[in-house]
Amino acid sequence: MNNKDRARQVISGYKYDFKDPEEYVYKEKNGLDEEVIGNITEIKKEPQWVREFRLKSLKIFQAKKMPTWGADLSKIDFDEICYYIKPTDKLARSWDDMPENIKKTWDRLGIPEAERKFLSGVGTQYDSESVYHKILKDLALKGVVFVDPDTGLNPTDERITEMAETLDIPIDVARRNLLQANEKFKEFFSTVVPSADNKFAALNSAVFSGGSFIYIPKGVKLNMNMPLQSYFRINASNMGQFERTLIIADENAEMSYLEGCSAPVYSKQSLHAAVVEVVALKNAKVRYTTIQNWSSDVYNLVTKRAVAHENANIEWIDCNLGSSVSMKYPSVYLVGRGAKADMLSVAYAGKGQHQDVGNKAIHVAPETSSRIISKSLSKDGGKTTFRALVRIEEKADNCKTTTECAALLLDEKSKTDTIPTIEVNNHTASANHEASVGRLSEEALFYLQSRGLSEEEARAMIVLGFLSPIVKTLPLEYAIEFNKLIEMEMEGSVG
Repeated sequence: MNNKDRARQVISGYKYDFKDPEEYVYKEKNGLDEEVIGNITEIKKEPQWVREFRLKSLKIFQAKKMPTWGADLSKIDFDEICYYIKPTDKLARSWDDMPENIKKTWDRLGIPEAERKFLSGVGTQYDSESVYHKILKDLALKGVVFVDPDTGLNPTDERITEMAETLDIPIDVARRNLLQANEKFKEFFSTVVPSADNKFAALNSAVFSGGSFIYIPKGVKLNMNMPLQSYFRINASNMGQFERTLIIADENAEMSYLEGCSAPVYSKQSLHAAVVEVVALKNAKVRYTTIQNWSSDVYNLVTKRAVAHENANIEWIDCNLGSSVSMKYPSVYLVGRGAKADMLSVAYAGKGQHQDVGNKAIHVAPETSSRIISKSLSKDGGKTTFRALVRIEEKADNCKTTTECAALLLDEKSKTDTIPTIEVNNHTASANHEASVGRLSEEALFYLQSRGLSEEEARAMIVLGFLSPIVKTLPLEYAIEFNKLIEMEMEGSVG
């Protein structure tokens, strides 16, 4: 399988019926209470402070009301959701160590081959747990840590030994890396997205499981064209996936991270409520790319946020397809002088879908800059909503911000809304906003058809041109196959 085929399967993975929900090590009862929290902490052998953190978060979740200002969430029944499924006994040291049903899923998605060819490291999650994490040996020797959060928050001797053997590095190097990273984990965990931030952040904090913890030491610069990648798979019906990702790029460090998500189609709704925290310290650079293609029965309700310190650079590339409802607003807090944020997003809403997405940029320090560019497509009665918040604080002198939102309606039944908020509290700031909504141009369709294209091909070409400013920022293989996926969605768009 070549890289293009591999990317195609990762992006459109939910179309493959990989279901085998009977083979689990442990499956929790439906519903959420203190007993469920206790079972999770016992199975994971977590320290007491984690148990207390979870129980406190549970109370916050129960006290907070459901948000009513965005997409319709009234059909979510929290009592019918399974909050924890353990698919395997432990992390696999190689793909061959995987249980056969899980290995078959990853093989069909082409992820083992991708790891060998063009990734610096890969992590995979199947339902509630990470089942594999590995990076290149030379990165581990430089102190780079790419593990599941369980290992990051609780680096036991057993986990240190497993890490050393999996990566083929000296055990003293593994111990040094994990203990150093653990200090950073405890310093920043739940500081970027605290439990009380919103109802679904509180839910994640109560039952989080799986995800990634990445630490890039000072001065270590990873190849931006060879990202670390995580792939998240919901494979069970009526379950919730609550991974937690914490990325810390220390001073003068650089790294690129890419995540993909998918799920098979079931008749019952599933819930995905992740939390992502990114910390870019002085002069660090982080590129975070998401390609989410959940099936049409998933509620995708996540909180993603980054903090950029002095002269740090955050690039956030967000591609949203699939899901019944998405509510996601990646944010960057620019807290250090000269920090920069580039946030680019694409949303596609088809029949029965509502993509309620956007970005936030909070300018706290002077001479910071942000750019938000959003493109959305609505087809077959789908709805897109773009929400943006840009705030320039009183002491943030000489800041610059630009927001651009463009929506394209592909038929008369589809809808789109643009809801920007710009708060400028400093007279030296420069703030620009531009929004546009349009339909497919009949003149452009006629011109392309006069050059020999069918109407369907002409429509697809216009859509791809509309999306190209953002799609071209994806890694090459993903850009090619993202375009393929859009072409697939455009099939049958005539009539």
